[in-house]
Formats: sequence, C-alpha cells, structure tokens
Amino acid sequence: MTSDATLSGHLQELRRGTVVVASLTVLRTPGYGYSLLETLSAAGFEVEANTLYPLLRRLEAQGLLTSSWNTDEARPRKFYRTTEQGDAIARALRAEWSRLDRAVTDLDAPTLAPKDAS
Repeated sequence: MTSDATLSGHLQELRRGTVVVASLTVLRTPGYGYSLLETLSAAGFEVEANTLYPLLRRLEAQGLLTSSWNTDEARPRKFYRTTEQGDAIARALRAEWSRLDRAVTDLDAPTLAPKDAS
C-alpha cells in the first residue's frame, strides 16, 4: 500500500466521525439533504450524497434526528432536524473533539526532557 493510499484511508476514517458532528450541529435548524451537502461542502467537509443519506437515516434510527416531508413545493423534500438527544450528543462530541485537539497539540509541543527515574 502506498503512502498516499495509507493517508487517504486514515483521512477517510477521520472525516467519517466529523461528518456526524457537523450534521447534528447544522441540523439544529431544519434542513433537507441537498442543502446539508451544500452547507457541509462550503464549510470544507468532503462528503458525497451516497454517504450522507444513509448517515441521515442511521442518525434518525438512533433517535438523534427527526424528519418530516414538506410537500408544499413542487418537489417534495424530507427535512431533518436534530432532536434534543441529538443536540446533547453533538455537544458531547464537540467537547470531546476539543479535548482531543488540545491533547494532540500538547503532544506536538516541545517538552522538557524527562527527569531521571533513578
């Protein structure tokens, strides 16, 4: 496996979890799938429709999103909204993200030489 392929696989794993947090955060205001794709893309999240729609269904099945159909327009659209539980999960995930970011940053910072253990 090449270095590029290895990096690509790790980046995909990293993005997978961030799309969950981002979707739950964005959908605190009701939105439909395509508008969520556009919002995520504009924010720098690379996600494809064939990845996002199954994710939305899974989050709804977990009780983190609720959905309803809007048939007032010419084209019916399914709108999603983060539930109270989904908002709580999103807050917890964002807090953990911040903690992990600080921890990784601390690992990257120059440290003092370890003290002699003798």
